[in-house]
Amino acid sequence: MRGESFSVIGRKCVATTRLPSAGFSITVRIAVTADASSIGVLTTTVGEAGAIVTALDVVDSDHTHVTVDLTCDTADANHADQVVDALTALDGVDVRKVSDRTFLLHLGGKIEVSPKVALRTRDELSRAYTPGVARVCQAIAENPADARRLTIKRNTVAVVSDGSAVLGLGNLGPAASLPVMEGKAALFKRFGGVDAWPVVLDTQDTDEIVSIVKAIAPAYGGINLEDIAAPRCFEIEAQLRAALDIPVFHDDQHGTAICVLAALTNALRVVGKELAQVRVVVSGAGAAGTAIMKLLLRQGVGDIVAYDRQGALHRGMTGLNPAWQWLAEHTNRENYSGDLAGAVRDADVFIGVSAPNLLTGDDIAAMAKDAIVFALANPDPEVDPREARKHAAVVATGRSDQPNQINNVLAFPGVFRGMLDAHAEGFTEEMAIAAAQAIADVVGEEKINPTVIVPSVFDSRVAPAVAAAVRAAAQNPATTPPPAADPGPVDLPEIAANASATP
Repeated sequence: MRGESFSVIGRKCVATTRLPSAGFSITVRIAVTADASSIGVLTTTVGEAGAIVTALDVVDSDHTHVTVDLTCDTADANHADQVVDALTALDGVDVRKVSDRTFLLHLGGKIEVSPKVALRTRDELSRAYTPGVARVCQAIAENPADARRLTIKRNTVAVVSDGSAVLGLGNLGPAASLPVMEGKAALFKRFGGVDAWPVVLDTQDTDEIVSIVKAIAPAYGGINLEDIAAPRCFEIEAQLRAALDIPVFHDDQHGTAICVLAALTNALRVVGKELAQVRVVVSGAGAAGTAIMKLLLRQGVGDIVAYDRQGALHRGMTGLNPAWQWLAEHTNRENYSGDLAGAVRDADVFIGVSAPNLLTGDDIAAMAKDAIVFALANPDPEVDPREARKHAAVVATGRSDQPNQINNVLAFPGVFRGMLDAHAEGFTEEMAIAAAQAIADVVGEEKINPTVIVPSVFDSRVAPAVAAAVRAAAQNPATTPPPAADPGPVDLPEIAANASATP
């Protein structure tokens, strides 16, 4: 069966459809008899169950027994249970405790507020707070622009969500979105030195969200919209951009588009093709997909076929909303109207921001020579990357356990760092292109190869390079118009599933 691996637990054959991931890592405390073979039996059993042992630590021992903490990556919660059951079934093994390492990491949240100034004496307190702070308040009242210089506004971003499209999980609500927004804030600080704070809203009304964000905006130097379902996210972004004098950036759209353009730039260098010569198929014409296609069109791509639930968007297709109508008119030169497998036949590039397991290895084999496959649905891509690599020249996913991870963390920390440093009042397409080029160039043309088309998310050069490029674009904006009239913010249906490369 394609896309599945099999492992043997006892005499039972178990199918594991997902690849093991650190996101489902468990630590099992086990007591075993103190003989030479016991530890080997544990690791062998875990391997046969389809998991990956990442650590084994001895925590206690006596003359007859040894207690170990065995840590392994599993594929999902059910798979973790299967691994534990396999260990429990072994003779002479006592499973004492099972810890989910992801839940342990989230206990009490992942971020905190820390003061930048010492408050050790009355003198320091008098300057940081009353009475000294009153002078600063009066200065800002006389010149509101000083808020960027004298408050946290100069380096602070609001990460705003209504919880309506959390990762690929759907409408989970604001409380359930909070772990994602905390994580986003931690990434802002870790990679961009930006102080970000989660703002989760208990409303999914467009006008109310706009009103709330406008009301809190004075405290922030930028707004990062996150996990807000389409079409509401488009209207919210458009209204806020028109109303605010700080950048408003929807990462699910623009962050993904920047990272895809950067990766594609280097992938095309690997295979020796030009963007103007290639035909691209994009699966998913929602938030991320539409932003990707607009940026590729702006850069002069040869042709694009946009595919979503209703099929390939083409001229003459009925019932299209304005955004899809615009895509139908400016893409799909041959007016293809068939299925996704047919669309990718002879295509140079496949970009998936949609749903898992839509294509097979045979579908990838039917693409053009030296094909490029970006299967970005998380956690399960549109095509099994192992199958895709048998036929495509370059394969990328959104997964951290696969080569060529296309992850938005390559973009948004540096983008906001640059916008904050430039005191930018908005985010522009020129900034997006500059950021994508900076990410691509960090790798270096002399170092790119089929398994290295983007830098590591931990490459310390990335955020500063992106920030510098965005800062330059903000200070010297380009005047060249896009190749086709952009429809602007218009209604789009929500994408089928996991629509972005966001962590």
